[in-house]
This record gives sequence, structure tokens and C-alpha cells, in this order.
Amino acid sequence: METRILGKDLTVSAVGLGCMGFSHAYGAPTSEKEAIRLLRRAFDLGYTFFDTAEIYGTADDPHVNEELVGKALADVKQHVVIATKFGLRFDRDSGKVPLPLVPDSRPETIRRSVEGSLKRLGVDHIDLYFQHRMDPTVEPEEVAGVMADLIKEGKITHWGISEATEDYLRRANGVCPVTAVQNRYSMMARHYESLFPVLEELEIGFVAFSPMANGFLTGKYGKGQQFDPQTDYRAFMPQFTDEAVSENAALLKLLYDMAAEKKATPAQISLAWMLCKKNWIVPIPGTRKEERMAENAGAAGIVLSGDEVNALNEALDHMKMSAVFGGTAFSK
Repeated sequence: METRILGKDLTVSAVGLGCMGFSHAYGAPTSEKEAIRLLRRAFDLGYTFFDTAEIYGTADDPHVNEELVGKALADVKQHVVIATKFGLRFDRDSGKVPLPLVPDSRPETIRRSVEGSLKRLGVDHIDLYFQHRMDPTVEPEEVAGVMADLIKEGKITHWGISEATEDYLRRANGVCPVTAVQNRYSMMARHYESLFPVLEELEIGFVAFSPMANGFLTGKYGKGQQFDPQTDYRAFMPQFTDEAVSENAALLKLLYDMAAEKKATPAQISLAWMLCKKNWIVPIPGTRKEERMAENAGAAGIVLSGDEVNALNEALDHMKMSAVFGGTAFSK
């Protein structure tokens, strides 16, 4: 697979693998044996960028995702970039589904988190360490100061911010240069495009999570789709309702038409659309199916011209769409 550079010097595969779904939010967790097999298969397919977090787990084992990634990539860790995250915990006492999130980026919390992640991943440093969400009680300069210290200590080499805003990003970057932001981005969720000029100015990469609107843009989901509300967050996502399938008919047609023209799939077009916009955008679709991994990797080889990207943008700008899941509620 082709590679891209995040920030000034972090080389990653053009498409990364979001690892969360193996153990969290998309149905019952995958068995350890199968998850490790699939993670290794992703490496064989050309993926060198793997994204996890300390909270991508279950109530019984909240850190399992990092452990899976660490085990699967143990003997190739010198050839991959692993991103993980700090600064969130689940409110498991609320009784709500999806579980509300509680931000915590106090320096002492970050220190505990980085040590735990290093151990679970089985590495001596973290390649890309993301603040999972901004903490309104901790100033960005303070978080960035801790990141600068961790870089000096050799515990991390690069850092980033997930769901970053311009003001927070500029303030943090002024203390310790940010390599990437990781924000929600897809044809159905484009609100962070306003941040693109800032990223170009500061030479910061963009890691796009949920690049296919939690799978909806694959075109594989129709009316009557059922998800387990206890384990699958899609049961509560507005884009998967029967009404949304009708509302998004024009969007799906747009994808299928372009896919036919390019001899590709709708999923590949939804990824190629952002890959061909900027050479510093790296999507991280998640999947637990080997054939989908290969399909997503293939999107890196699909070329859309500037005119084709602009035509898609124009169509999206004037297209009726349903609401789309935009994030998990924060616990007050």
C-alpha cells in the first residue's frame, strides 16, 4: 500500500486500521485468536497504521483492545505505527447505552495511562499518542507540556488530539508540535472541513475516524436491519433507521454510480473521496472481515481527479441526508 506522512515525519499506510470494533461497540467481541489473526492479516495486506485506545474494551476487560494489538503485532512492531489514546473513561455506573464518556486529562492520569499502554502494547515507546477528547478542566498548554515531557523521556514519539477545535489545537501546538488530529469525517459528517486550512498552515495530519459513517456508506445496510442494543452502538445511530435508508437513497446512488464508473465499491469511493482531497488525510476504517480489509486497502489505489472530487462535493452540498451519529454523549 502507498504511504502518507502525518505531520512532518510520521510515515503511515495511506489507509489505517481502526481496531476498536474487535472488542467494543460493534457487537459481541471477536475471540482473541480470530482478532489476532485478522490484525496480522491486515499487516500482510499492507496496513502499517493501527489505531487503538486504552478504553476500547468490555466492562470485564476495558483494556483488551490494546492487549490484542500488542500480541498481534509483537514481532513486526518495528515495521508499524501504533496509535493509542488517553484521557477518557466510561461512566459504567450511569446505566446508559451507549456508555457516557468522562474526560480526564490531568497530568497524573496521563502518566498512569501511558505506563499502562506501554505495558499492554508490549512496546518501549508509543508512536502516536492521542488525547482522546478535550478535558474542559485542563488547559491545552498543560496537556501539551506533559506530551513534551513524554517525548523527552522517550515514552512517545508523536502526539495528537481527537475531536480537536482550532483554538485548542493552536494553543496546544504552540507548546508541543502536534502531529495529527483524529476527528470524525465522512461524506455524511463534514463539519471539520473548516479545520483544513489550519492543518495545512501548521503541517498537521488528519486521521479520519468513522470514514464510512459507521459502515453505512458501504451500502450494505438496508431497511429492517437489526443490531443488538446491548453490544452494538449502531442500534442507536440515526443513519441505520428505516427512514434514514429512504432519506439517503440519493447519497447511496451517488456512491454506486461512481463505483460503477471506477470499477470499485461504494466503500472504496467513500474512502477515495477523502484520500484524493488532501495527501495528509488518512482514514482508519474498522472491520472484522478479511475481505473488507482488502477492499478498504484497495481504496488507496483509486484515483479521483480534482474535478471528480469537486463534483462529489457539490452533490453532497445539495443533497438531502438523514442525521448521522456524531459522537457519544459526555457525562456531566
